[in-house]
Amino acid sequence: MMNYIWAFLIVFSIIISFFTGKIADVGASILLSAKFAVNVVISLIGIMAFWLGIVKIAEKSGLMDVLVRFIAPVCRFLFPSIPSGHPALGSIATSFSANALGIANAATPIGIRAMEQMQELNPQKNTATDAMCMFLAINTAGFQLVPASAMAVLVAVGCYNPSVIILPALIATTIALIIAIFSVKMFEFASFLKNFKEEK
Repeated sequence: MMNYIWAFLIVFSIIISFFTGKIADVGASILLSAKFAVNVVISLIGIMAFWLGIVKIAEKSGLMDVLVRFIAPVCRFLFPSIPSGHPALGSIATSFSANALGIANAATPIGIRAMEQMQELNPQKNTATDAMCMFLAINTAGFQLVPASAMAVLVAVGCYNPSVIILPALIATTIALIIAIFSVKMFEFASFLKNFKEEK
């Protein structure tokens, strides 16, 4: 779907620039944007390597395990259908921890593994479970204690004080997280009431 959206925007902008006589500006802008994108990506390599290294150190030192154990009771509340001690809970907690540190790239493979583990518990393989929906909603909310990726982008484009976004990002993502959890729980309750009425 995103490919179609991008294709539409590109074609539409070229058509508009042709009729407004600014086709040369579009060509120049494409070249400048491509150069800028490469510079930003190269600038991000060192910063992302640093934060991924911090996460790896946290894993090796046991700090990540402490964080996972801290989050585990919350996970059991949010995912009551997952049996206690199941590997999915550990993967969920690890994914949430990585996201909270702003390392979405590191959290992605962990999140995929968590989904696969939850799918093993799914009695209806073609329908997402409540736990899967909750996990997806939490990840979509993107709660971050330290928005490392966003800070890395700001540094790459020349911002001298990227840490200024920490508090606003924390407030925004906390609100998003609360709304996401509330929404999923509300739908779970509505589904429970519907099934209860059907059984009666």
